[in-house]
Amino acid sequence: MNNDTRKYDTRSLAVWEGDRPPGDLAAGRTFEKLYDQFVRRSDRREDRCQAEPPTQRIAAYMAALLERWPNPTGDEDDHPVWEAGLVGNETGPLIYFGVRWNMAEEVTAFAAQVATSMGLVCFNVSQGKLLS
Repeated sequence: MNNDTRKYDTRSLAVWEGDRPPGDLAAGRTFEKLYDQFVRRSDRREDRCQAEPPTQRIAAYMAALLERWPNPTGDEDDHPVWEAGLVGNETGPLIYFGVRWNMAEEVTAFAAQVATSMGLVCFNVSQGKLLS
């Protein structure tokens, strides 16, 4: 895959509140449960009005990421870090977001460090890996 194509690929990360799962498989199961509960539910038309605002810790986590890499204000396709922006991907105790491939290593390392420092769980959904 050449660099022009890779820059449009993403790495998906999920960060949530809760006990740290004992391993990658357990983290994957926890992510799926949270995704079903908070994301898929809010995607259904009848539940849209019930979407939950982010918890205080998830909001603080987002603020730390946005301080380093602000959310795009224009065309999101031109943003060098976030795939489709960061804001709007948070609900309750979970945020699930995409990072562009060209920034994946740097952003993933920072995202995991901030999550750990805030007592949050960070999971690389694309690779099925629990991060610390």
